[in-house]
Amino acid sequence: MDPAAAPAPALPDSPLADTVLARLTDLYAPAADPERAEGAAAYMKHVAPFLGIPAPRRRALSKAVLAGVRRPDERDCTAIALRCRQLPEREYQYFAVDYLRRYVSCCSAGFLPVLHHLVTTTPWWDTVDALAAHVAGPLVAADPALARSMDRWIDDDDLWVARTVLLHQLRYKETTDADRLFGYCLRRADHPDFFIRKAIGWALREYAKTDPTAVRDFVEGARRSLSPLSVREALKNL
Repeated sequence: MDPAAAPAPALPDSPLADTVLARLTDLYAPAADPERAEGAAAYMKHVAPFLGIPAPRRRALSKAVLAGVRRPDERDCTAIALRCRQLPEREYQYFAVDYLRRYVSCCSAGFLPVLHHLVTTTPWWDTVDALAAHVAGPLVAADPALARSMDRWIDDDDLWVARTVLLHQLRYKETTDADRLFGYCLRRADHPDFFIRKAIGWALREYAKTDPTAVRDFVEGARRSLSPLSVREALKNL
């Protein structure tokens, strides 16, 4: 699917989002460091502008933003995530990712279109990987029917959507659906992009911590299909 062809999810009204965004912009903007912002943008290949707030300082500011704020529902999570995505500086998107990680249990299968939008809008590994492991993963674990959505996403033309699927089970350990994991790896094994080949190896390497024999056997059987990068990453700790 061409992400540009998919309409953005509707932005719901949310008084909680009004409060959070007002606090967020009031606290983040004065903490900007233009020199640090330039370096951060260069490191992230200029995928987005930065405010230049160091991670420890950003986390402290985020804690102040949320002080005394009630627990959200899915509507609030949607509004906060989408409104942060509309702001250009990357730190606002980091806030949204951290917020969703914290409150993903407040969201249902209905949040999946929002997640797809977040993954495909100004995508880069810094946001996509966290969304995969800490938002997509818990959503699918809570509603196994969503695995069928992952079965569709793995074939998406957008490499970041496919990477999300490959990485969404990173934290599953013994609950990993190994057949699906191995199947996803084979379905995208011939993808030419570094980020897909790396994700295949990373997902396999992580599962190898739980079942090294299964991963070793899979890699040996699929070695002709997998890229050297994927094989090397998968077997790194074996």
